[in-house]
Amino acid sequence: MPTEILMPALSPTMEEGTLAKWLVKEGDAVSAGDLLAEIETDKATMEFEAVDEGTIGRILIPEGTESVKVNSPIAVILAEGESEADIGSAVAVAGTAPPESVAEVMPPAPAAAEPAPATSVPPAVSPISPEGNRVFASPLARRIAADRGIDLSQVKGSGPKGRIVKADVESAPALPVAPPAAPVPDAPGGEAIKAMFEDREFEEVPLDGMRKIIAARLGEAKQTIPHFYLRRDIRLDDLLGFRSQANRQLEARGVKLSVNDFIIKACALALQTVPEANAVWAGDRIIKLKPSDVAVAVAVEGGLFTPVLRDAHLKTLSTLSTEMKELAALARDRKLAPHQYQGGSFAISNLGMFGIKNFDAVINPPHGSILAVGAGEKAPVVNDDGELAVATVMSVTLSVDHRVIDGALGAEFLSAVKTNLENPIGMLA
Repeated sequence: MPTEILMPALSPTMEEGTLAKWLVKEGDAVSAGDLLAEIETDKATMEFEAVDEGTIGRILIPEGTESVKVNSPIAVILAEGESEADIGSAVAVAGTAPPESVAEVMPPAPAAAEPAPATSVPPAVSPISPEGNRVFASPLARRIAADRGIDLSQVKGSGPKGRIVKADVESAPALPVAPPAAPVPDAPGGEAIKAMFEDREFEEVPLDGMRKIIAARLGEAKQTIPHFYLRRDIRLDDLLGFRSQANRQLEARGVKLSVNDFIIKACALALQTVPEANAVWAGDRIIKLKPSDVAVAVAVEGGLFTPVLRDAHLKTLSTLSTEMKELAALARDRKLAPHQYQGGSFAISNLGMFGIKNFDAVINPPHGSILAVGAGEKAPVVNDDGELAVATVMSVTLSVDHRVIDGALGAEFLSAVKTNLENPIGMLA
């Protein structure tokens, strides 16, 4: 029986993707590990490999197609001895959308037949059954079950390996219908808002995957995370002097330290000094991390990425500087791999280079906090001896998830960051 290739989930937040480019064509022989396609996720453009061997029998989704749902079929692989006729006539109808699952246009396998070959991506899975077993169902079957109120754990599947398909849910009894919830007034839709500006000149900008995810995640963050904010002013004069001296010595190695490199190091060490603040919210628990994995916001066209510097407390300033530059370059080219932007308990967002004096950053879940960094500016200060002087002062704001970090703990962590930045030589110990 032909094997369907499904749109893979290439990142934790991916619900749909763009099939940017096919690297194979119909009739090509492929083996496990061969590159099949380039897929644009909400984070990056990534290559997708085959896990089965065979011949590409049919490409169901043409390259350039946007908003392809995860787990929907994108192509069909034929095993040795199979032909295009085995794919099913419904797929071959020109000009029609591909079926939700190629398996649903084929007759169910006889009971005594050999098990069907595994799909190139694990089949769509519905919720766990009461017995703790996973329930396998096609995307179309799951949608029909949701619409009709059918409990998939009570449905016997007739598809390959017991997978539940369309015919199974169409003949299954529905659950009792619950009374409808009270209607919630809808926010004005896109067309309604567009109509407000019909007499003005404007341009519509469609949302790409990145912008959709940013909107969803940050909207969720502000609605569900109880933010509070802590602010400190940090004197940078000693740091700037030490940085100039270090850069003179590092010039021959092609390394140039930025103020942001010192901020990364200072925060990484502060997470070790105040380990209770090195934590994330996990729904029903708090997870405390041992290493200091620091995420740093990088602006790219159309959005931002937060690559993660792992074990930042153990790395030298020059290593952090080089690694950060490499990750920022990958982010701007949208070439970051998932392990390069996932994780971390804490993030830094620096807008000082744009002249922003101070701002409040939004926490990126599940992080417990994020430090917003403003520009260093000359300002009048009162020295320890009570005399008025001029110093370079940088304003920072720590946004904190109150579910993870309480006020006094957040203040202790921010104080450790300030101490490290105002005593930069101590960060080399």
